Amino acid sequence: MVALISEARASVVLEFYLVRPGEPAATVLAALVQAARRGVPVRVLYDAYGSEGLPADFFEPLRAAGGAARLFSPARRLRLAFRDHRKLLVCDGRRALVGGINIGPEYRGDGVRRGWFDLALQIDGPIARQLAASFAAMYALAPMNAAALRQFRRLRRAALAPHEPPPPQPAPPPQPAPPLQAAPPASPVRLLMTGPGWPAGRLSHELRTDLTRARDVRCIAGYFLPPARIRRALRRCARGGGQVQLLLAGRSDVPVARYAAEHLYGRMLAGGARLYEYQPQILHAKLIVLDDTVYVGSCNLDRRSLNINFELLLRLEWPELAAQARALFAAALVHSVPVPAAAWRARRHWWQRWRSRAAYWLLTRIDPLLARRRLRTLG
Repeated sequence: MVALISEARASVVLEFYLVRPGEPAATVLAALVQAARRGVPVRVLYDAYGSEGLPADFFEPLRAAGGAARLFSPARRLRLAFRDHRKLLVCDGRRALVGGINIGPEYRGDGVRRGWFDLALQIDGPIARQLAASFAAMYALAPMNAAALRQFRRLRRAALAPHEPPPPQPAPPPQPAPPLQAAPPASPVRLLMTGPGWPAGRLSHELRTDLTRARDVRCIAGYFLPPARIRRALRRCARGGGQVQLLLAGRSDVPVARYAAEHLYGRMLAGGARLYEYQPQILHAKLIVLDDTVYVGSCNLDRRSLNINFELLLRLEWPELAAQARALFAAALVHSVPVPAAAWRARRHWWQRWRSRAAYWLLTRIDPLLARRRLRTLG
């Protein structure tokens, strides 16, 4: 991220759900300030709920250097429902980073010895312009008032417009690439967004459509509470002879989310899915591999991400990238333990079952109900 900002010459836009003081935020801020001093337009958007612990003057050095920073959904009565959960960096309208990684001390490390296990994707090319357009729409919406909503509706049309296909280029010589690097120029990439004001259900529909055709499903999900139709699609794939492997959180920063996910374990195991729990560190990654198609971005497989939060996912139909993602999945399994299908229900005490049922009800019924009531105030 710092390298991309340091190389930028035309523009930098950065959008994050969570920014915490200290490192690595101080280093990122220094890179943004240096870019602004070079004359590069720099804009930052960070979420009020996710970044509640950030001092109000944290981005003052950036503003003093000529950059801009804006708080998303600053009103306390709205921020619980209206969360910008996206994680995005776009430089010069052609280089981008998307994923689940926020900017905080918990992300310093390799996800095994220390630091949360998470991932992001760097992608270069025309899709970066569409990502920048989606940032512009979110930046306009940040105050969460009537005027911002009108401007958001105008700008989101540009964000939803498909990006121009790149011109054909000769294939570069083969080189070893680290996991999840930028797609080659001809790879088909689609940006999927969700949240109040975006087309409802598009992201879920796209995922379900791919699931109906998939034969090999690998999913890393820090929070696993998918809607019933996605759960049915996963079970149909497994029962139809396909392979469904789910890598879930053995340790979570939101324990209630882990308890709620356990409420679904029995049904998923009975449906033929294989479940694993990541052990060394907190699992926060979001990655879905369906045959040769990869989904990566900020969106969790839960009700809040799919129906309430502002989120983004990239859908990349690219066999080489899918192979790299499966290798990453296999490497993570080394640090995971399988959930035993036969003994899962038998080994759980009644109070564990009650705890999971209560957590599931809280996150799939109560939280969406409270969010919908606040959403009505947007109009």
